[in-house]
Amino acid sequence: MGRPSKLTDAQWESIGKRLLKGESAASLSREFGVSKASISTRFSERTKRVESVANQIVETERALSFLNVSEQLAARSLADDLKAISEHLAGAARFGAATSHRLAGIAHAEVAKIDDIDPMSKQSVMALAGISALTKMANESSEIARDLLRANKDQIERLNAGDRGKISSITRRIVDAKA
Repeated sequence: MGRPSKLTDAQWESIGKRLLKGESAASLSREFGVSKASISTRFSERTKRVESVANQIVETERALSFLNVSEQLAARSLADDLKAISEHLAGAARFGAATSHRLAGIAHAEVAKIDDIDPMSKQSVMALAGISALTKMANESSEIARDLLRANKDQIERLNAGDRGKISSITRRIVDAKA
């Protein structure tokens, strides 16, 4: 762990905003009394990400401006639907993960009912059957969360590889399905 920063969070935030407005890291390093390397290390990736998102917003707004008004409304409505679907799936994933965790905990507690000396006794076999059922339900409860995590990981890998085509194909399929 490195040593504490000389600057407050508010000062770092100010530096970040000013970098995005085009001020140089060298002039900001002199003003705030920190090295240019500290500023570059802290903000280089973040600045690129913010600029990339800003460019995507501009690109999207430009593309939207080429649509007629009814198409713009349809595109915005679809975007709202997609956001709502994402929020609902995220909520379902949260609840599913919590349910999975609770069921796995109950199954774990049931392990104490297994007789280590005679694991095939009637009581132990019944406990094992209960553990099996609880574990299966726990795994099924976590499916939405696992699927969303996998999809998110795959999407991040595609974006890092520069492949944005998948996003437009997903949008096209949803639009086609609504028609």
